[in-house]
Amino acid sequence: MKVNCLSCGHALDLRDAYDDYDGQVRCFACGALLAIRTHEGQVKWVELVGSRSSEPRPEFETAQ
Repeated sequence: MKVNCLSCGHALDLRDAYDDYDGQVRCFACGALLAIRTHEGQVKWVELVGSRSSEPRPEFETAQ
């Protein structure tokens, strides 16, 4: 499963360990902190919590 960073657009490979996850992950490319929720290998929700860049990006939410 992949999620694009809301700060820089880098594709994060979350692998099977994040199939049912509700928490935070850090972008390896820019260091932004993302809050994510996944269920059965599907991304349900992503929000930018903190970014090391000065430009905020809009939030992203998938249709359920």
